[in-house]
Amino acid sequence: MNDDLRYPIGPFQQDEAVTPERMRHWIGAIAEAPARLRSAVAGLSDAQLDTPYRPGGWTVRQVVHHLPDSHLNSYVRFRLALTEDNPTIKPYDEARWAELPDGRSAPVELSLALLEALHRRWVLLLESVDEPDWSRAYLHPEYGPRTLRETLGLYAWHGRHHVAQITSLRTRMGWT
Repeated sequence: MNDDLRYPIGPFQQDEAVTPERMRHWIGAIAEAPARLRSAVAGLSDAQLDTPYRPGGWTVRQVVHHLPDSHLNSYVRFRLALTEDNPTIKPYDEARWAELPDGRSAPVELSLALLEALHRRWVLLLESVDEPDWSRAYLHPEYGPRTLRETLGLYAWHGRHHVAQITSLRTRMGWT
């Protein structure tokens, strides 16, 4: 664990040598993310869901809604990269999305169910990608080219990262 409340599992670090075993592990992490998120918020009251995970940070509710927002964008980026040559993707302002009324107040069950369905579909896609296709890429206008291999590692981390924000808050607050 990390003392920085923003990054309880540490900031993302790109693996230099990515093995097929490591990639299977990442696909497993993506497959498990919805259940881990559901478990992380189980039994929380509306007041607890509306508590920021850190001072100045998003509420637990916003974190829950952020995950399908982000992962849906990534799923689409995977599909674009698999069907087009180096497509330029459209970035989105995740902070502004989190401030939209649905991100601030919608029941978390909506996003939990969306994430479960999305990840079932995403994992089916990921498990079907042939080795050469993991090198396919998309162009992010702000960050440059991203291969599917790199993106897989990022989103395996991303799910664990946000679940850890919630579980570390639960621990600090004594919400067992």
